[in-house]
Amino acid sequence: MDFYTRNSVFSELRDYCHLAKKDSFMEVTEWKNGEGWDVSINEKHFSLTHGEMQLLTILTSIKS
Repeated sequence: MDFYTRNSVFSELRDYCHLAKKDSFMEVTEWKNGEGWDVSINEKHFSLTHGEMQLLTILTSIKS
């Protein structure tokens, strides 16, 4: 059995999104192997690798 600690950061979403409800939040937790993140936004959960996060950042910063 392995025990380990993962890096995680949590924030209330309302400070960043005017559409967020009072108790909305986002939490990002780094994978144990360091190759990506688990993301929770309220009841939504998904995982991203470094490459996926990089492309998401690029695509959301493009201005047409």
